[in-house]
Amino acid sequence: MNQQEKLRNIGPKSAAWLRQVGLRTRADLAAAGTVEAFMRVKRAGFKPSLNLLYALEGALQDCHWQEVPDARRNELVASAEAAIALLPPPRGRPAAAPVTTTMMLADDDAPLPSVDADVDADSDDA
Repeated sequence: MNQQEKLRNIGPKSAAWLRQVGLRTRADLAAAGTVEAFMRVKRAGFKPSLNLLYALEGALQDCHWQEVPDARRNELVASAEAAIALLPPPRGRPAAAPVTTTMMLADDDAPLPSVDADVDADSDDA
């Protein structure tokens, strides 16, 4: 968004993201709609939180993002989650394969103690 057209709820970082995905004016944002604008930011590789989704809706409704009614928030989240589910997997990273555990045998063929993968290595339990 340009300096003359400051939208409610849209800070400098969000405005920069929107500009980078081609949403430069309030009219651009209105034409795209809340969920599509959010998805453009997400597809561009940024990591927007749901607060951006609510902020975009508040900007279009000219209200504070916290004033967006719960029912509308739920609609927005459901729409965004459905759109996110259709996104292709991230490039350069293969889909995660199942995790397997390999037991190494000591010289005397007794199994070595296993490490619980759920325990944080920095915790006192490890």
